[in-house]
Amino acid sequence: MNLETVRYYERRGLLPKPPRTATGYRAFEPDAVRRLRFIRHAQALGFSLHEIKELLALRVKAGVSSADVRQRAQAKLVDIDEKLKTLRAMKKVLTRFTESCSGAGPISRCPILAALEREEGQ
Repeated sequence: MNLETVRYYERRGLLPKPPRTATGYRAFEPDAVRRLRFIRHAQALGFSLHEIKELLALRVKAGVSSADVRQRAQAKLVDIDEKLKTLRAMKKVLTRFTESCSGAGPISRCPILAALEREEGQ
């Protein structure tokens, strides 16, 4: 992970600023490395930085159970299902557009560009 990303996470409150050595170098604790790994894995699963910050806060909040984390993961699954549904619809339309285009002829007669210019519902 590059240094600018780490600094960004610090500014967003996802990672505490590490202490500095006598020579001015940043000294990351093992917990910071675990947090960075956690952030990277959570992002790979589609969690936003805001959601990741909430997940990290749950780890230290009193009275929180794994059911709370599970609920957030289930909400993310619903979000992913919605995105998949949208992507499938986009693919269907784009497939139809590309099938209508032979790839030959002048650009002024491109059926893909014409379809993109039409108003929705036409």
